[in-house]
Amino acid sequence: MAYADMVTPTRTLRPGTVITAQDLVLRDVELSGAFDRLSDVVGQEARIALYAGRPIPFDAVGPPAIINRNQIVPLFFNVGTLSISTDGRALERGGIGDRVRVMNLSSRATLFGFVQEDGSIKVTR
Repeated sequence: MAYADMVTPTRTLRPGTVITAQDLVLRDVELSGAFDRLSDVVGQEARIALYAGRPIPFDAVGPPAIINRNQIVPLFFNVGTLSISTDGRALERGGIGDRVRVMNLSSRATLFGFVQEDGSIKVTR
């Protein structure tokens, strides 16, 4: 068994919690697919419950959500010279770069797109 300093929460963190430096500590635990630098986790959002003293797996955190479920968001679709913009309803939460489902308010069609820095959704085919 190999042991190394891994990032662990100092307290249980609920999903949706934005993680601060005070929430974390390096602890000597069994080596696993988890973070080993505090700077990689600070400012991220917990995607699942993170339990005190347990290493934080790579897929357990991500960028903080800037789009909330049921929020009205601008949708943009661009291909070649065709450019379409309309409003949609977010069907799930998402942070910058996350792929989310949205509903076009005009057609009621469910689409997928990527969350942009400005809070809009870039719709994909």
